Amino acid sequence: MSTQDHLDAPPKKVDEWHENDEILDQDAVALAATYTPGSDAEKALVRKIDKRIIPCIWILYTLSYLDRANIGNAKTGGLESHFKLTSSQYSIVLLVFFISYVVFEVPSNLLIARLRPSLYLSGLCIVWGGVAACMGATHNYQQLAGVRFTLGVLEAGFAPGVAFYLSSWYKRYELASRFSIYYTATAVSGAFSGLLAGVITQHLDGARGIEGWRWLFIIEGVGSSFVGCFTWYFMPDWPSTTKFLSGEERVLAAQRLAFDGLANTGGAQGHIGHWQAIKMCVTDWRTWMFVFLYMLCTGAQTIQYFVPTLIGAIGWTGYTGQYHTIPLYAAAFVFILTFCFTADRLQRKPEAILLASSMGVVFFIIVVATTKHMVQYVFLILAFGCVYALPPLILTWVPNIIGHPAEKRAVSIALVNALGNSASIYGVFLWPKTDAPRYIPGFSATTVFMGLITIGTILMKFLLAKYPAEQLDSEKMVLDEIEKQRAQGRLPPAQA
Repeated sequence: MSTQDHLDAPPKKVDEWHENDEILDQDAVALAATYTPGSDAEKALVRKIDKRIIPCIWILYTLSYLDRANIGNAKTGGLESHFKLTSSQYSIVLLVFFISYVVFEVPSNLLIARLRPSLYLSGLCIVWGGVAACMGATHNYQQLAGVRFTLGVLEAGFAPGVAFYLSSWYKRYELASRFSIYYTATAVSGAFSGLLAGVITQHLDGARGIEGWRWLFIIEGVGSSFVGCFTWYFMPDWPSTTKFLSGEERVLAAQRLAFDGLANTGGAQGHIGHWQAIKMCVTDWRTWMFVFLYMLCTGAQTIQYFVPTLIGAIGWTGYTGQYHTIPLYAAAFVFILTFCFTADRLQRKPEAILLASSMGVVFFIIVVATTKHMVQYVFLILAFGCVYALPPLILTWVPNIIGHPAEKRAVSIALVNALGNSASIYGVFLWPKTDAPRYIPGFSATTVFMGLITIGTILMKFLLAKYPAEQLDSEKMVLDEIEKQRAQGRLPPAQA
């Protein structure tokens, strides 16, 4: 069987994973001793990993984002008038999601470092889909807020869990490009959500006596649960424990991470305690710099929950307004991929953050300064793209700098994501109806956030150059991994 045939073959049953494995001891040892970045063996391994991981997490995150952000489409699709929602009540409905989301992120990432990510992440999708569908059964904003709070508890573990999961498989300058593909799910789901919302609220409104906005919640929620029932079968777990890699491939997977200064999750180094990981994280000044940057980033990104409202203020309402949200997410898709792939290719992540944030400042200023609706619309599209390019760049910068131990990396990613998302708690109040039609305070605050990201990134880059992070002993890590694979029978015993 050729290498390509092996990569394209359907998943095997657990007891069939290694029936044809023949690994020579000298091959593994030679691999550990003569590792060369970018070798054919490594490229083949990365392609093999990509085919399993990227499609699964992309699909799951698309569903996650649909279930989280469809509240904005439901609002303009009939929910607001049906519940007689005030601006403050709608902000509260958004707010409670972020409260539970922030609180449960760190505990969830402590769990995923010890569990099988294939089961954990897919299981979250199954449960949150059911909860999201329940939003279609609410009858007042208090009930809706309660369901959204529960949804936040369940979705809290997914985004930081995936960031940690990817950082356990990919090297520093492979990470942003992979994360960007995953993160394009936010743009695709945003555009698809607008299209789907327009179709559902227009054609299913009143079907079986159910309002269109209720069908929107039900259809998208049930769809998430259905998909989550299958993704676990295709997703690998950790490099050191997954069943679809041979022993030689596991050593190579561990070695390439060690070469890049990243601890191997589930590897031979073992675990450190939860409290020790938390202590190491909170006493590291780098963590708090990343929290600051990500708070600004997510504060700016709260504009996503008001896109249909802002489009309505420009002049497009109803079904037409839903469809006019699509170009914003199309721009976000392009900006995410362009900035993240370029950052990885040139190995210039801080510079990519600087460019995206400074461009965002200029575009938002133009949106605020002009009163011509088409000019506002065009530059809102461009500014929205800049906002969306920043989260994957900033969040994947965290494991680039805080690479080991693995538990510290997991807590750091979760803490940055959690406290960063706490900005959404106040960010949802930046766009009240009273500021219509120009929403100058909201746009002004978002412009300031983008400007502070520019300044903070310059400062972070300077401090990292002056106080570099401690490096991992890559040789010891690889030798430990070889011994672990021998102990598990995945490699032959050392020859005398």
